[in-house]
Amino acid sequence: MITVTVKNFDLEKTGRSGQCFRLNQRPGEKDVYSLIAYGEYLEASQEGDTFRLWCTKEEWENRWKEYFDCGTDYGRIYDAVDKEDRYLSDAVRFGSGIRILRQELFETIICFIISQQNNISRIRKCVETLCTLYGESRLNFHGEEYHVFPTPERLSSLTCEELSRCHLGYRDKYIIRTSKQIVSGEVDIKRLPRMEYGEARKELMKLCGVGVKVAECICLFSLHHTDAFPVDTHIRSVLSSHYPDGFPLSRYQGFAGVLQQYAFFYDLYGEKTASSFEGKARR
Repeated sequence: MITVTVKNFDLEKTGRSGQCFRLNQRPGEKDVYSLIAYGEYLEASQEGDTFRLWCTKEEWENRWKEYFDCGTDYGRIYDAVDKEDRYLSDAVRFGSGIRILRQELFETIICFIISQQNNISRIRKCVETLCTLYGESRLNFHGEEYHVFPTPERLSSLTCEELSRCHLGYRDKYIIRTSKQIVSGEVDIKRLPRMEYGEARKELMKLCGVGVKVAECICLFSLHHTDAFPVDTHIRSVLSSHYPDGFPLSRYQGFAGVLQQYAFFYDLYGEKTASSFEGKARR
C-alpha cells in the first residue's frame, strides 16, 4: 500500500460522473473504492487530498497516475471559468474533484455503445454481466474473483443469442459487429491514439453503433481529447436553458470537454439524492 497526495480529485464524484462503470464503492466499506481497469484490480481510499492505494509505487507511477489524469492542473481549469457565468461556476463548484479518466480504448467503445438510451445503474449491471460471462477470471489480493473486460476476439466470436444473456437489447448486434470490425482490421483502433481529435472522431464513426455522440464520449473519456464535447439530452437541456447562442467553446479551447462533464454532472445530480442520480440516463 502507498500514500499519495492529489489535489482537486474526488473518487466518489469521479465514479458517479457517468464516464466509468467499474469504479465502485466496496460493499460494506464506506470509504474504500475498487476499480478494474486494463485487466488490473485497484483499491483506494481518500481523506481530503490524501489517497491510500493498494498498489506498489511502480504501479502508481506506470499505470494509475496517468489513468487518473494526475498530470493535469484542474485548479487552473476552475480558475479559468468566467466568473460572470453563474451556471458554469455553480456546476464546477458542485462537481469539483471530477477528473477525466484515461480509460482503455476498446472497453470505452463497448461501454458507450451500451450507454445509448440507458441509465447509469443499468449500464453498470450490463457491463458487469458482460465481464462476468465473457471476461477472463482473475483473483485480487483478497483472494476474490474478478473479471477483466472481454477482448475484441471474444466478443466477435459470440452470437446475438449468446450476448442476449447480458440483456443489452438492440445493442447486441452493434457490439458483435464492432468487435468484428476491430479484429479484422477494418477499423484499426491502435492508430486512434495518434490521431487528431477530428480525425479520431471520424474514424470511430466507422464502427457499428457509434454515432457522433458516442464518438465524442470515446474521444473524451479514452483518447483524452478534452475539446470533445458530447451532447446528450442533459447537455442539450443545459445549452437550451443557459447557452441559447451556443456554449463558448473558443473561450475554453483545450478543456471544454472537462467543463461539459461538470455541466452534465450538475444537471444530472444537482441537489437531488444519490438514488435519483443513479436512475438518470447517461447518453
